[in-house]
Amino acid sequence: METDLHTYVVSDMHLSEAEEPDPRRPMWMAYKRREFFIDEEFAAFLEHIVQKATGPVELLLNGDIFDFDNVTTVPTNDHPVEWLERSRGLGSEEWKSQFKMQRIIEDHPRWFEALGLFIARGHRAVFIVGNHDVEIYWPSVQRMICDAIGAPFPSNIGEEEEDDPVVFCNWFYLSGGDTYVSHGHQYDPNCVVRDPVDPLIEIRGQPRVRIPFGDLAARYMLNGMGYFNPHQSENYIMSATAYLRFFYRYMLRTQPLLIWTWLWGAYATLLISLRTHWCHPMRDPLLVDDKVRSIALRSQATPSMVRKLNALHVPSATNNPFRIARELWLDRAGFLLAALFLAWQVVLHINIAWPISPLWVFAPALIFMLPYLAYASSVRPTVFVAPLLTDRLAELIFKITGARRVVFGHTHLPKCEQVGPITLYNGGFWSKAFADPECTVRLGEQTFVWIRPATDGSGRIADLCEWKVTEESPARSLCTEATSAAKSQPARSRRDGGRGRLQRQ
Repeated sequence: METDLHTYVVSDMHLSEAEEPDPRRPMWMAYKRREFFIDEEFAAFLEHIVQKATGPVELLLNGDIFDFDNVTTVPTNDHPVEWLERSRGLGSEEWKSQFKMQRIIEDHPRWFEALGLFIARGHRAVFIVGNHDVEIYWPSVQRMICDAIGAPFPSNIGEEEEDDPVVFCNWFYLSGGDTYVSHGHQYDPNCVVRDPVDPLIEIRGQPRVRIPFGDLAARYMLNGMGYFNPHQSENYIMSATAYLRFFYRYMLRTQPLLIWTWLWGAYATLLISLRTHWCHPMRDPLLVDDKVRSIALRSQATPSMVRKLNALHVPSATNNPFRIARELWLDRAGFLLAALFLAWQVVLHINIAWPISPLWVFAPALIFMLPYLAYASSVRPTVFVAPLLTDRLAELIFKITGARRVVFGHTHLPKCEQVGPITLYNGGFWSKAFADPECTVRLGEQTFVWIRPATDGSGRIADLCEWKVTEESPARSLCTEATSAAKSQPARSRRDGGRGRLQRQ
């Protein structure tokens, strides 16, 4: 265990292309405008941790650093682009991922400049793949990132070096032998990558990265409904009444056919999710062991750990087509159409024997609406309802890796709590999230996890910290892990029963 190592974990920056203002739709994807970029905050953060450190720093970029799903620009040259891609963004073939990465690099020069300077000072950056940036799996995209920050490209499979300044990890990284760091999407049924060892599939003779269901929904639905901010689930997961209020206030004049946009986007998501989910991974049996060894070396683990941790991933929600149809509201749409169809059939059959006005259709429709409303009110969203880390999963991660600390991202909810034998931290998020399309009411603050040597020499301890660049002391601790002298209650002393509200210092 490297007890003198300083590690900083940040996640969920969601760097994407810049959205230029549209006079016809002034609030369309306003959260993507340059004025809300986090590049300067990130540069100041790197300068802060370099000045604070007494030696080399390990920076873990824990997933969703880039948001490929949110890049909607398409090339204007002769590259073949499907009609769906022109309205919702490119797919995940290699050249398309390169195009999206280039857009992100061009729009965020300050971010890449700051990270390049951090690397040049002798520090290390580890990119851990998340669900919104799974297209980093392409080695050519990794090379583009390294070129943008002026760092050497990581060694090829079988040639890895332990001191590579930039490392790309498929889904986890074991820091200092005491901390298991993963974005967390592999424990979310809606966003799990089915095979992170072999993430490529073949569609119509072309290899592409398999995109999880939740991210396909972001591409084909939320990209067409730009008033919803995908960086905070409260922005797009609402009750029917809340959706109606939102539509009336923001979309009635600029997007009156929202229901049609939602319907065909939901069906596209459903069909593409099912088609890609059941594709076999592109796997070369002769390279499987080499890939596992490569993942192990880059993740500071062993091949045995890689195989066992891969077996812990939850099954994809796409295994159950009805479940994802329910998440997309297609079950309620089908129920409603069936109720209206039956009501019309009742009127038609009565009209055969006794001519009546078509307006009588409202009478049976109201009757059939009762079971529909009962069903619709019983459905609850499953996004982030179940915890990513259960007691059983924590026990298994501890037995496999020996880590007593887990750091996730993904949910955008900063957290510090005890789960089984493990102290769980969630590093929160850095992207700008707002409660309104006007982007006036900020949601949350930028947070990170700092893992540092304990003052008593007993190992390392972790802090969940808040970053406010405008303050005199920009880094403020929210929750500190207990030292070994108080390890019997590492998180409960700072939380209500170990699972309550975060207690700020």
